[in-house]
Amino acid sequence: MKIALFQTKLIWQKPEENRILIQEYIDSCEETYDLLVLPEMFTSGFTMNPQEVAEKMNDTTMDWLKQIAFEKKIAITGSFVVEENGAYFNRLVFVFPNGNVEFYNKRHLFSLAGEEKVYTKGEKKVIIDYKGWKICPLICYDLRFPVFSRNVDNYDLLLYVANWPKPRIKAWDALLKARAIENMVYTVGVNRIGADANQLEYTGSSQVVDYLGNERINAKEEQGIFVVEMKKEDMLETRKKLNFLEDRDEFIIIS
Repeated sequence: MKIALFQTKLIWQKPEENRILIQEYIDSCEETYDLLVLPEMFTSGFTMNPQEVAEKMNDTTMDWLKQIAFEKKIAITGSFVVEENGAYFNRLVFVFPNGNVEFYNKRHLFSLAGEEKVYTKGEKKVIIDYKGWKICPLICYDLRFPVFSRNVDNYDLLLYVANWPKPRIKAWDALLKARAIENMVYTVGVNRIGADANQLEYTGSSQVVDYLGNERINAKEEQGIFVVEMKKEDMLETRKKLNFLEDRDEFIIIS
């Protein structure tokens, strides 16, 4: 499967302008791929003002994502602010080429920024089946909590979308490799670049790490779409030779 990482600046709390920016890059990319990954809160940046940018699941952003998926014959994923029954969610959506949608609500809300005060946390882990791959999608701060992401589901791809700032970027690099190694899966992290209204700087480092911790691609601080091919057969063969997952602990996560 070919996966495309879209690393970009984000325009603060301007959904329409961000959709236009993203669309221009998608239309200009000549490479083919199966799955396009956008950053966390790709319509707004990491905002604690959800009422300014929130949409419902049948609003403009979802219609736009479905149109891209249909026209390009790809799946597309990323998170944005969703309002549902009076509550706000930092929600990752996964849109299939046929228009079907699955979603994951961010479980670990970033208390350092007060995210838990304005957003409702997700309650369950989600595994998505696409093109013969089992994908576990997670969001930013989830990266720091290995128990929740532990590969007890025999998934093949661990995927993080993020707004991870420069002061903690070394943790981003280290933890992506750790999650890949401990779960024996390809691990993808898509971060943003630029600065936001809170004077936080983002330096990207969107990357793909393989099941042995080898960096397959790293976008550094560049803006654009970066494509890498992943081979599931190689990963499964390595798991047979190094059957570390057979020795994993059994546990139950209590909310």
